[in-house]
Amino acid sequence: MPSPKKKMENKGFFASMSSSLSMFSNAMHRSVNGFIGYENLEVVNPEGGKDDAEEEAQRGRWKQEERDSYWKMMQKYIGSDVTSMVTLPVIIFEPMTMLQKMAELMEYSNLLDQADECEDPYMRLVYAASWAISVYYAFQRTWKPFNPILGETYEMVNHNGITFLSEQVSHHPPMSAGHCENEHFTYDVTSKVKTKFLGNSLDIYPVGRTRVTLKRSGVVLDLVPPSSKVHNLIFGRTWVDSPGEMILTNLTTGDKVVLYFQPCGWFGAGRYEVDGYVYDANEEPKILMTGKWNESMSCQPCDVEGEPQPGTELKEVWHLADVPKNDKYQYTYFAHKINSFDTSPKMLLASDSRLRPDRFALEMGDLSKSGAEKSSLEERQRAVNNVVEPKRG
Repeated sequence: MPSPKKKMENKGFFASMSSSLSMFSNAMHRSVNGFIGYENLEVVNPEGGKDDAEEEAQRGRWKQEERDSYWKMMQKYIGSDVTSMVTLPVIIFEPMTMLQKMAELMEYSNLLDQADECEDPYMRLVYAASWAISVYYAFQRTWKPFNPILGETYEMVNHNGITFLSEQVSHHPPMSAGHCENEHFTYDVTSKVKTKFLGNSLDIYPVGRTRVTLKRSGVVLDLVPPSSKVHNLIFGRTWVDSPGEMILTNLTTGDKVVLYFQPCGWFGAGRYEVDGYVYDANEEPKILMTGKWNESMSCQPCDVEGEPQPGTELKEVWHLADVPKNDKYQYTYFAHKINSFDTSPKMLLASDSRLRPDRFALEMGDLSKSGAEKSSLEERQRAVNNVVEPKRG
């Protein structure tokens, strides 16, 4: 089975859908050797070329003195997994925990409803894959969510008939579990990541498991997302890219979707673009999919060579909903609902993320109080670990 990436290189359809510049390389970058005293510092401007790294390094949310201090603290972690070993300032946080961010995948849960109601097994995968892609608009935010403490929970109701629940089930290594369902589907996830800190960037590798069961057909879907890379953590404007393959497999029939997230090329070429196919169990392409993960996804029936079938047209399956303008954290309207008590159950658990004092203080704009509350929670978490870990040993 040729990969979507290889098919895009060979087929005229996909060649016309994306700029050839995106095939040269990832976003042009260079190491800023000796720049203000830092060696081998990679700064990447997704909108620029190869000659503006030093200028880009001066941009971003950090003040000069903060940048210098943070770099001195972080450079010893280069090459390490920093998932839970580094204490970070609240200036880079958003007023949401990782448990709440897990719920953002449910903004377009109506696509799973459509997948459940669909009789065509291949279009069923188109709807489900579009649902999986839809969350990447939210994932491009560069603010860091708060790490949940052990036993912390988050519940959400009053959205498309769903009930969503997530809980932090392990502190070290950090691991969360989530469950969501309505009359059409059940969704179960074990959220766990590994990271690699590279100085001014961070590689993020999802190693958890995501399963969706469509209730009408009993079909079970398994989702494997691509890895992500956060660029310009300290120097330059922070941005996120997720180049690579997303694979959604129907474990019941063997059909699958393979989608290729294109890397960001020179001057932003190829950024956001996603292309791929729905394959049957014999690895024969049935439907092509194309679009941008920050805008929309469309599909079209194709022949065995992956070319559009004559007499057919692209059909839009998902389109980004309207978003607030000039929102401080680039939140969608749905993201604001996640923090709202309008979406909480009547009997809200005391462990719910909405009630975290550091998160709430940041939402109210009080960074000083948020930082103090965050430090207090982390100290208490460490005290609990000092008691629990020896007993486990």
